[in-house]
Amino acid sequence: MLFRPLQIHDMSWLRLIEKMSLNSYSAREFTVETDNLPVNIFVININNNYFAYENRCPHTGVTLNWQPDQFFDIENHFIQCSTHGALFRFDDGYCVRGPCAGSKLRSLPLKIENNEIYVELTS
Repeated sequence: MLFRPLQIHDMSWLRLIEKMSLNSYSAREFTVETDNLPVNIFVININNNYFAYENRCPHTGVTLNWQPDQFFDIENHFIQCSTHGALFRFDDGYCVRGPCAGSKLRSLPLKIENNEIYVELTS
């Protein structure tokens, strides 16, 4: 899915998804456009705590997911890079194991209004 920001200012909030359509321990990926450049992002729901990250491994720059919307390790304890198995914490994107240990995923601010999830994009 390709989304375009709602505003053309430096920062804009973009509606991504209805909160109810993202089950606990699930993720949804999106491609958004900022300054005419596509950016891959994903949103996760962990026990009704929502987080958004750029879908880009800090080690190689590849997308993290195994298949569409599949970002978690087999035990659903971490976000896992499909290329080299690096593990990232849900709440802050910090890499706890792998070649990029100590690095972090780029997080994106989110807000929930009227049961809709919005992400803040910066250009």
